[in-house]
Amino acid sequence: MSGSIPGANIHWPALIVFVAPFGLVTVMGFVAARWRRPSSMAHLDEWGLGGRQFGTWITWFLVGGDFYTAYTIIAVPALVYAAGAYGFFALPYTIIVYPLVFAIMPRLWEEAKRHGHVTAADVVHGRYRYRPLELAVALTGIIAVMPYIALQLLGIQTVIEAMGLKGEIPLVAAFLILAIYTYSSGLRAPALIAFVKDGLIYVVVLTAVAAIPMRLGGYGAVFHAAGTAFAAKGAGGLLLRPAQMLPFATLALGSAMAAFMYPHTITGIFASSSADTIRKNAILLPAYTVLLGLIALLGYMALAAGVKVANATQVVPALFAMIFPGWFAGFAFAAIAIGALVPAAVMSIGAANLFTRNIWKRYINPGATAAGEAQVAKIVSLAVKLGALLFIVFLPTQYAIDLQLLGGLWILQTFPAVVLGLFTGWFCAPALFLGWAVGIGGGSWVVFADGLKPVHSVMGHGVYVGLLALVVNLAVAALANLVLRGGRETRLETMNSF
Repeated sequence: MSGSIPGANIHWPALIVFVAPFGLVTVMGFVAARWRRPSSMAHLDEWGLGGRQFGTWITWFLVGGDFYTAYTIIAVPALVYAAGAYGFFALPYTIIVYPLVFAIMPRLWEEAKRHGHVTAADVVHGRYRYRPLELAVALTGIIAVMPYIALQLLGIQTVIEAMGLKGEIPLVAAFLILAIYTYSSGLRAPALIAFVKDGLIYVVVLTAVAAIPMRLGGYGAVFHAAGTAFAAKGAGGLLLRPAQMLPFATLALGSAMAAFMYPHTITGIFASSSADTIRKNAILLPAYTVLLGLIALLGYMALAAGVKVANATQVVPALFAMIFPGWFAGFAFAAIAIGALVPAAVMSIGAANLFTRNIWKRYINPGATAAGEAQVAKIVSLAVKLGALLFIVFLPTQYAIDLQLLGGLWILQTFPAVVLGLFTGWFCAPALFLGWAVGIGGGSWVVFADGLKPVHSVMGHGVYVGLLALVVNLAVAALANLVLRGGRETRLETMNSF
C-alpha cells in the first residue's frame, strides 16, 4: 500500500481483511436482539436501556465504547499532528472525568431507577416539575449529539476512502447495517459489539505503538523528528507554551464536566444494573485513558514518518497505510470503523429516547403506550442516523467539526439543571432555565464572534468558552434564584399578615 490517501485503486488485501470483522459484528448486531431477550422489547426500558441489567464488565465495554469513539482515534492524533502537545488535553480530561462520575452518576442512576426515568430530561422534570427546563435539557441533548453521530460516520468514511473506495455507496451500506440492527436490537446491539470493538482497538493500538517506533528508529527518534517538524513549520511543539497552559487546563476541565451530560453516556449509565456497577466502572474506566495516550502518540509518529495529508483527519489511516502491510492496515481500518458503530448506535438511541419521552409523549401524544413509545424511538433513531448521513454526504466536513465544538459548549450548560438538584434543593427551576438560556446564547455568540474558536481571550488569557459560559450560567441562575426566592418570601409574608 502507498502512504497517500486515498489511492486511485482499491487496496484488495486491506479491503478483504476489513470485510471479515465488519461482517462479524453485523451478524452480532442482529443476534443481539435475542441476547438476554425479555418477554417483550416493546418498552423503552428494554429497547433503549437494555433492561437496565448490564453488570460491571458489560457496562465497562459499553460506556468505554461510546465514550472513546472512532472519531477519537482519528481526531486526537490529528490534533497532536497539527498542534503538538496541545492535542493532549484529552488525556487530563479523561482523568478528571472519572471522579465526577464516581460522585455524581450513582446518585443520578438511583433517581432514574427509583422513578422509572429513561433520560436526563426525565430526571429534571421529575425533580422540578417545570416543563420549559425539561424541554431545554432534551433539545440541547438532541442537537448536541447530532454532529457527534456525523463524526462517527466521518470516521467510517475516512477508512473506506483509505482503501481506495470512492463515492457514497460504501458509507450508505455501513449506515444501513447500523440502522437496521439498531432498530431491531436496541441498546443490546452496541453492548454486544463493544466487546469485539474494544478487543480490536487494543490489538491495533498496542501493535502500532510497538511496531511503528521500531520502524522509525525508536521513540527518541520519533520525538526528535516531530520536534524538528514543528520547528520547521513554526507552529506546535512537544511541550506547551506558557500561553497555552490555561486554555489547555480549561479545555480539559470543561470537557470533563460536559462528557457525561451527553445522551449516549447518560444512556450507558442508566443501563447499568446498580449504583455500585457505576462506581466500579469509574475506577476501571481510566484503563481506556492509558490507551488514549498511546493513540495520541500516533500524531508524533506520523510527523516522524513524513506523512503528508491534505486533511489532518487522514493522518492515522495514512500512517497505517504507509507502515503496515495491506492485511494489517485492513484489520486496523476495520477496528476504527467498528469503533464508530458502537457510539453511533448508542448516540442515536439516546437522542431517540429524549425525543420520545420528553417531546413526543409530553407534547404530541401524551397517551402513548409503552409499546408506542418504543416504536417511536425506533423510528426516530433511524431518522437521526439518516440526518447524520445526509450531513456528511451533502455538507462540508468542517461543518460537522464546528457543530461538535458548539455541541460541547451547549451540553455543558445542562450540567446545573441535571446535577445540582442531586445535591441541593436551593435552586428553583425558572432560575436554572434562565441560567441555561444565558449560557447557551452568550457562549454561542462568543464562539461565532471569535470565528468558531473554542478558546476566548479574557484579560489576555485564553479560556475555554464552554467553561466561561457555564460560570455565567451559574452566576445568572444564583442571582435569579435569590430574586425569585426573595419575591416568593415577600408574598408569603404579605399573605401571613392577613
